[in-house]
Amino acid sequence: MNNDEFRQWSRRAADWGADYRNSLRERPVRPLVEPGDIFRSIEASPPEDAEPMDRIFADFEEKIVPGMTHWQHPRFFAYFPANAAPVSVVAEYLVSAMAAQCMLWQTSPAATELETRTVDWMRQALGLPEGFSGVIQDSASSATLNAVLTMRERALDWQGNKKGLAGQARLRIYSSDQVHTSIDRAIWVSGIGEDNLVRIPVSGRFRAMDTVALEAAIAADLQAGLLPAGIIACVGGTSTGGTDDIAAVAEVARRHGLYLHVDAAWAGSAMICPEYRHFWTGVDGADSIVFNPHKWLGAQFDCSIQFLRDPESHVRTLAIKPDYLRTHGHDGIINYSEWSVPLGRRFRALKLWFLLRAHGLENLRAMIRNHVAWSEGLAARLAKEPDFEIVSQPMLSLFSFRHRAGSSTDADAHNLRLVNAINDDGRIYLTQTRVDGQVAIRFQVGQFEATASDVDAAFGVIKGIARGLV
Repeated sequence: MNNDEFRQWSRRAADWGADYRNSLRERPVRPLVEPGDIFRSIEASPPEDAEPMDRIFADFEEKIVPGMTHWQHPRFFAYFPANAAPVSVVAEYLVSAMAAQCMLWQTSPAATELETRTVDWMRQALGLPEGFSGVIQDSASSATLNAVLTMRERALDWQGNKKGLAGQARLRIYSSDQVHTSIDRAIWVSGIGEDNLVRIPVSGRFRAMDTVALEAAIAADLQAGLLPAGIIACVGGTSTGGTDDIAAVAEVARRHGLYLHVDAAWAGSAMICPEYRHFWTGVDGADSIVFNPHKWLGAQFDCSIQFLRDPESHVRTLAIKPDYLRTHGHDGIINYSEWSVPLGRRFRALKLWFLLRAHGLENLRAMIRNHVAWSEGLAARLAKEPDFEIVSQPMLSLFSFRHRAGSSTDADAHNLRLVNAINDDGRIYLTQTRVDGQVAIRFQVGQFEATASDVDAAFGVIKGIARGLV
């Protein structure tokens, strides 16, 4: 592809993207395909000769797009959003065109320094105190793994990386059962082992960790000769929005000298609104915090910020400095590859910089406040219907519900059949969870371009399909 062709097809791709976003409401949120349909439509062997771009592009439109779930659809109410505000997409065009490898300051000074600045912008926007610094990771999963590795090294006096875990004290990490499964994976990958992730009971509307039980578990482990290393708390857990009393958990961590990581991957975005910050009161006592601007704020995936109270411990855990990665002749610079597991790094800060400047915090706050209000309104409407029950009350814009079937009907099977029927219908997209062992249907408003009418439409779809199944 020569430069003229590159220009032509770049314009074509940009036009396609704008047309696609404009047409989303006309598309089913989830594709109407069966497993294997796309695979069978693609040639079994790679081409020996070059193919023209118009044929490749046509195949993209005809074979790939119809098999995609449309995460930017305004009626995507499943999981949590993976928003990509249009201005963020424009920034990603530029990042893709430059194709920089941003592992060190010297490999892209502007990328490093813009990351430092935009992360501090977000610190201020969330109301975090000075003293927290941070880094943009690819996902909350990576940030949590980094935190667990740092817990491990700090508890083992920095000997885990050097000597391995064999012969070391058996480490213990504490969390509730409301945390994301990325915590389990971090425990596996770090070598600590899932048997050493201690699940603390929860209570109350927000299923908060019982700090009396937490303290007792730590004391029992110490008595048994085990080595407590850290606590992972959550604000806005994935299932129902489980939220710990961060101040109380932080006090337990402080008393026992434990590392505290707070996972606010989804709900952290809402903290740009001062009225929601009570959900993480005490967060200034955390050692690390993760939140994902690529979920609710509109920064295209991947863009996950990990804030750190003590970056030196974090870097001491993760940094490897062979001579070929050193920037000679400069002191005090940041090489963000030393703040993460991968060496290679994308230029993630540009889309966040574009987003914050193009929308401003006040417009982003208005979006989040609308989403919370619309979700609360939908929960209230469903609660008034005699055949629906609200299982978990709204936590910001997330709640869960069940449809009551007849007394002779298996309630779990009925609600699974309902969520599948809703998703097969295509007008909206929801997901299920389990609450106290029973199936419930999750609903959350978070898509960047959703409107009140989209949420109204969801009410009609849910009610209509549910009553059609009875």
